[in-house]
Amino acid sequence: MYEGLKGFRDFYPGEQSARREVTDAIEGAAARYGFREVATPALERTEMYVDKSGEEIVEELYAFEDRGGREVSLTPELTPTVARMVVAKGQELSKPIKWVSTRPFWRYEQVQQGRFREFYQTNIDIFGSSAPEADAEVLAVAADALTELGLTGDDFEFRVSHRDVLGGLVRALADDPDEVDTPAAIRAVDKRAKVDDGEYFGLLSDAGLDRATAREFDDLITDVDAPEDLDAVAEAGGEDVEAAVENLRSVLAAAADFGAGEFCEISLTTARGLDYYTGVVFECFDSTGEVSRSVFGGGRYDDLIESFGGQPTPAVGVAPGHATLKLLCQRAGVWPDEALSTDYYVLSVGDTRRKAAEIARDLRALADDVVVEGDVSDRSFGAQLGYADSINAETVVVVGERDLANGEVTVKDMESGDETTAPVDEFPPESGLPTYDDYE
Repeated sequence: MYEGLKGFRDFYPGEQSARREVTDAIEGAAARYGFREVATPALERTEMYVDKSGEEIVEELYAFEDRGGREVSLTPELTPTVARMVVAKGQELSKPIKWVSTRPFWRYEQVQQGRFREFYQTNIDIFGSSAPEADAEVLAVAADALTELGLTGDDFEFRVSHRDVLGGLVRALADDPDEVDTPAAIRAVDKRAKVDDGEYFGLLSDAGLDRATAREFDDLITDVDAPEDLDAVAEAGGEDVEAAVENLRSVLAAAADFGAGEFCEISLTTARGLDYYTGVVFECFDSTGEVSRSVFGGGRYDDLIESFGGQPTPAVGVAPGHATLKLLCQRAGVWPDEALSTDYYVLSVGDTRRKAAEIARDLRALADDVVVEGDVSDRSFGAQLGYADSINAETVVVVGERDLANGEVTVKDMESGDETTAPVDEFPPESGLPTYDDYE
């Protein structure tokens, strides 16, 4: 027996059918807003991640040298890849560019609840618009996807923040702004809920804030619960923060117009740890707190395309992670049923394969999503009936030599066990999916 690798998962049919239903809901929501699907490679040059995040990132990657002597890595995220794609064909693409993609990613990190070494995300991104409506549309797509899965405002919330509010406030409060490591201060905010107060304020101190300033900064960002509370932040931060506050308010107003306002709350302690975020950021959380970690997040990254050699191109996106989303759906009781589902099993008895195959083809032609199985193992009547029960067939159509001699087939309702007959020349009908009730 070979064992699977730690952090890599197998998905058997029942679970995979539920995962497919969730993926379809997310992608379907994006498609309704005009997001177009793209497909991307599993391997990229390692230097793309080193240039973006530093040499230390290699420790988190599945990185190796290929046979051509190139340093390559399994992709740990999609954003650098789509940035590369936009740069490659930027002048040919109509703006705004709206892309969606679902695929696996790989990171060599500690395995824990909701976090694996191979993981799946749906990335939803807009390139080429700096308007608040773009941020709001990303929030609206995420909200639509979650509500389509059966979640409500009692189940999840989007905690919305603004990196420029945090960075501007840090610089405004510091005695010497040039001595402050602004990205490090924002990363400290991102860790605020994950570490104790001593470590948190120590991180702010390491970023260049003295203890009194760090405390003032923390008091300002934690006292914001509503849009009107942003006034004190804007006043303390000066013109740059005022502009960022106005942008945050505009995004929230647009999100309300787009139908996502009820799911959004201001949370300046939300920061997103990646340095390429530039403006509005948000994270989705379980409203009850039972799923303790962020379900997924997103935000604006206006400088990334330019850093990859392209023209200045504003961008904003969100990336629902499927493992953590499953935890939320299971907690809320809306994870799709993992039981197998089959509409018809066509049971062949004796020398009836040709007619049974014809009936199966005709049933499949009645609807795009109908599931019809037949015998491919030359099994007995009892074995076929047992198999039909194991795949949760709703209706069994028995095509036997005696049935055909009488000009009929037997139609069996598997839930009740009742059965009846139907004229073989009229089965199945030209329209409508036939059931036992149609012939009893």
